[in-house]
Amino acid sequence: MKLLRLIANLGYGSRREVAALFRDGRVTDIDGAELDEDARDDPARVRVDGEPLDPPPGLVVLLHKPVGYTCSTKDPGRLVYDLLPRRYRYRDPLLSPVGRLDRDTSGLLLLTDDGALLHRIISPKAAIPKRYEATLAQDLRGDEAAVFASGTLMLESEKTPLLPAELDVESPRLARLTLHEGRYHQVRRMFAAVGNHVTALHRSAVGRLTLDGLAPGEWRALDAGDIARVFARD
Repeated sequence: MKLLRLIANLGYGSRREVAALFRDGRVTDIDGAELDEDARDDPARVRVDGEPLDPPPGLVVLLHKPVGYTCSTKDPGRLVYDLLPRRYRYRDPLLSPVGRLDRDTSGLLLLTDDGALLHRIISPKAAIPKRYEATLAQDLRGDEAAVFASGTLMLESEKTPLLPAELDVESPRLARLTLHEGRYHQVRRMFAAVGNHVTALHRSAVGRLTLDGLAPGEWRALDAGDIARVFARD
């Protein structure tokens, strides 16, 4: 792919704007030599304003999503893209959330422009475990773990029962729940089905991938080893 198209697809600007970067000598190789827009240099050797080029398509980002941010490019209010470099919002292919966390849920969020990987992760056949910590409005009554593990729990408006899920009680109003599917607002609806209400929700792991100390709002790009942890089984 020619550098003009590649750099535009990475969100640095329209093709006209990126062409101006070339004309102004702002696109160089690793040694500082100016590059031509029709060149096909190794992206790892390309610099824009002296900085390494953003990762090419295949990017996977791990974000610690804070409460109050929406997984969207267009909704009003604060968006998860506001926490990333501005260019990332305009990449082509689009950098998309791998499953969504609602505005009031914090924790581990993956984003990628690799459509095949995205579908591999969210596919029901993958059954990748996702771990949540839920703070509850009322004390647990004691039978929730058995109900969630039964594989017979039906949510309102659903036609098939939930897959078995594992509940670990941390305290009377704090529980860790591991799911193997991803239905709409599933954790909140599960606790509502047993007469409780989730007041705070945090996703701490997808597969064996965790936040690894990232503070709310922080992010990092993942490597192949990180992605393997998503699919790893104990």
